[in-house]
Amino acid sequence: MSRRLLLGDEAIAQGALDAGLSGVYAYPGTPSTEITEYIQLSPLAKERGVHSRWSTNEKTAMEEALGMSFMGKRALVCMKHVGMNVCADPFVNSGMTGVNGGVVVLVADDPSMHSSQDEQDSRFYGKFAMVPTFEPSSQQEAYDMMAAAFDYSEQQCLPVLMRVTTRMAHSRAVVEVCDEPRPQNELNYNAVAANWVLLPANARKRNDKVTAQQAALEEDAANSKYNGLTPSHSPEGKESRYPLGIIASGIAYNYVQEALQGDVSFPILKISQYPLPKKLVRSLMDQCEQVLIVEEGQPFIEDIVRGVYDLKNVHGKLDGTLPRTGELTPDAVKKALSVLSPLTTHYSPQENFAPCEDVVPRPPALCQGCGHRDVYAALNEVLKEYSNPRVFGDIGCYTLGFLPPFRAIHSCVDMGASITMAKGAADAGQWPAVAVIGDSTFTHSGMTGLLDAINENADITVIISDNLTTGMTGGQDSAGTNKFEAICRGLGLSDEHLKVVVPLPKNMPEITQAIRDEINYHGTSVIIPRRECMQTLQRHLKQKKAAAKN
Repeated sequence: MSRRLLLGDEAIAQGALDAGLSGVYAYPGTPSTEITEYIQLSPLAKERGVHSRWSTNEKTAMEEALGMSFMGKRALVCMKHVGMNVCADPFVNSGMTGVNGGVVVLVADDPSMHSSQDEQDSRFYGKFAMVPTFEPSSQQEAYDMMAAAFDYSEQQCLPVLMRVTTRMAHSRAVVEVCDEPRPQNELNYNAVAANWVLLPANARKRNDKVTAQQAALEEDAANSKYNGLTPSHSPEGKESRYPLGIIASGIAYNYVQEALQGDVSFPILKISQYPLPKKLVRSLMDQCEQVLIVEEGQPFIEDIVRGVYDLKNVHGKLDGTLPRTGELTPDAVKKALSVLSPLTTHYSPQENFAPCEDVVPRPPALCQGCGHRDVYAALNEVLKEYSNPRVFGDIGCYTLGFLPPFRAIHSCVDMGASITMAKGAADAGQWPAVAVIGDSTFTHSGMTGLLDAINENADITVIISDNLTTGMTGGQDSAGTNKFEAICRGLGLSDEHLKVVVPLPKNMPEITQAIRDEINYHGTSVIIPRRECMQTLQRHLKQKKAAAKN
């Protein structure tokens, strides 16, 4: 074993490599992006030929991983929580097909919405799909769990969902890693076609089998080394039942430990493997008057426990003892403990600090020199000529066009929604209806919407703002680079209403005229402003200079 200082994401990536990984499939999304990037840069991955190229979206990533599993090899799928919505179809069905080679689906939830549209708890997907779920409480567990998850996936012939949150993904710790990685699985042909062809007759048999597995999965969770009820020493004169017990899951277990500061006067049930081991929960509840449930995200465990036990005895997010939204903190746990166990005065939280008046708020903004700035400047200039124009935005750094000084977009719902919402608005009679979408988002989930628009010749103008990269998540490759004109033509768009411009201030007359012409054309048109992202441009220039010196 050797010791390394690793992000949680890096520990996951290294754990997967050391577990005999053959391929990682992902679409970049904070806070999961660093997992795939770590594997892309890993000497071990290069030596072993581990697949690590970005997928077009999370659905294709999941399906590609299933293909690798079908051939007997181990595959990792990575995404952020909203990406789970995109890959829900193959993910849920993967519980029915089962796996041949191990499959781990790593999802990084984002409480407090640091870079996301919602707070979503992916543990519900694991329960919904009837697949086992792992939730590490430390970077060391994140590393160790990867091997355990791949082994368990192959043992149970099911995919395993592993859920982390932002703090776990983006905090560092020293991790002991194995110096002798497991070899990759050999190619095999053991996949049974009847399991993988989900005709109703086959699927019904698989559904019966997977449903029957649930009791065994729960028993495994009860016996898992990652779950455990910590016994505590009863103080003198204590009644037969403890006044309070704690159930803590994932990273929230660390917050409990920090709040308790080494005090073990309460029994603690740590949960890091699901289905929820009800046997351990019952054991805790039987010896405690009250229970506090501490979990990051939504009240997943609390919902289950409240369905079984007296509501008056169960505390957590649903009764307001802990905050329902945002990230948990050790102070929030301290406050909850001080309410439920007043004698433990050292649990009282720190005083709230007033914000410093000298710190000026700095909302995010588009980079100076960014091509998106010129696109919005031109669009705003043209739209002054129309009454009640509506601009439908999408997911990417160009979403910042909603903020001053541009205030250029009116919606941003999910990946690819700009084109379909613009079409729906046009169907309702809105004109002009403009969609603004980025290059990576377009290939992720915008192409089908454009096909709908072209098929009906919807009265919309689509702007594919192409900065030649996936800019918002750090400059990863974009799947459609140098292909957008061909894609649009292939979908049936005429050359007459497909225009490419270079977003620079000197080209403003050309850009504004192109936007004006296509708005006034009452049908589907596409404008592609194309200029490289400033961040990747600077990176490429540095690389060229370094190469020239060598």
